[in-house]
Amino acid sequence: MTVDMAAERRQRFQRLQRRVAGWSARLRSAGLDGLVETLLDVAEPLGPLGAQLLWIAQPALGLVMPAAADDLDGLAQLLDEPAGVAWLRSALAGVDEAENEPEGRPEN
Repeated sequence: MTVDMAAERRQRFQRLQRRVAGWSARLRSAGLDGLVETLLDVAEPLGPLGAQLLWIAQPALGLVMPAAADDLDGLAQLLDEPAGVAWLRSALAGVDEAENEPEGRPEN
């Protein structure tokens, strides 16, 4: 059972990684990557609060955007950990470190 959970987590991370790469490309093409980087710097201390808000809103957002339900959970997990916010920042900036999954609490 542990192997299945690890494989599922890895699969969800890869899906989120592809989604963030798409966001990054769109932000860079619009010239907004610097703005988003600044916003992440400023909002980093509020990451856990944002994660809680995403988890609370996830059922309603899942009805509106059913395909993004797992992505919302993954984003909430990233925001809940300082290492996750750092990974998100580097992934949006296109840094090679974004290839590695952020270290954090193990999933239950």
